[in-house]
Amino acid sequence: MDPLSDQADVKSISAEINAEIRGLPKYNTPAERALLRKYSVMFKEKSPGFIHKLARELIKNYNYRSLPYELIERHKAAYQSLRTEDLVELGQGINSWWSVDSFARTLAGPVWRDGQVPDVLIHTWARSPDRWWRRAALVSTVALNVRSRGGYGDVPRTLAVCRQLAHDHDDMVLKALSWALRELVPHDPHAVQAFLNEYNDTLAPRVKREVRNKLATGLKNSRPHGGNR
Repeated sequence: MDPLSDQADVKSISAEINAEIRGLPKYNTPAERALLRKYSVMFKEKSPGFIHKLARELIKNYNYRSLPYELIERHKAAYQSLRTEDLVELGQGINSWWSVDSFARTLAGPVWRDGQVPDVLIHTWARSPDRWWRRAALVSTVALNVRSRGGYGDVPRTLAVCRQLAHDHDDMVLKALSWALRELVPHDPHAVQAFLNEYNDTLAPRVKREVRNKLATGLKNSRPHGGNR
């Protein structure tokens, strides 16, 4: 079938994409990059609604995350049409650090940075009983501050989320809190130091250690070691 025809069936196309992925000798980052380039070109004339539906099919039925999120990111109209309800739906089922970070870094954070969703959405995630949505709130602040991805340094919005989760010692959340604060250091180290001082009695030791190292040396740790963000 022609996936560019007006009558293209999203379910069939998503099944074809899944079959192609499963037929690859190895599904790694280079393979995913190649598929992303291929499908971004193939679907560039499709409507935002088509791209959104395709992404949801790939997430819901095949549990892909990076590919559908990045298909939306690369389709200008699909990205610019994202609103609160779209993000909430696209984030359903996030349940690991990699799925959260793919969602928050690729879509949620940039969409928030660009003013397409309100602060209250991210603050609602920060109050969630679900650790993964709380992590998503913090990782979303990264887009505000990473210059290579369009971040410009947003101290008030970053610290507003960090304050909500300063007392949270869930491992996945505190790692994201450290990450959020470290990304803010190049923009306003004094604000970050003031935050550490204000919450010194409640922040997890790991957060204080990593952020202080970043402030002092520009590095996360005095000596590099493994582990996710």
